[in-house]
Amino acid sequence: MEKQPAVYIMAKDRNATLYAGVTSNLIARTWQHREHMAEGLHGNMM
Repeated sequence: MEKQPAVYIMAKDRNATLYAGVTSNLIARTWQHREHMAEGLHGNMM
């Protein structure tokens, strides 16, 4: 099966900072975001 890239835009909360990225597994990436599994997405921003 050929991997298909997907561009995503997510936010931690309503009216929060937007995070954009590219992944070949959007379902897994969404889960990682919701479960705070990805580094850098939920730290303190300046």
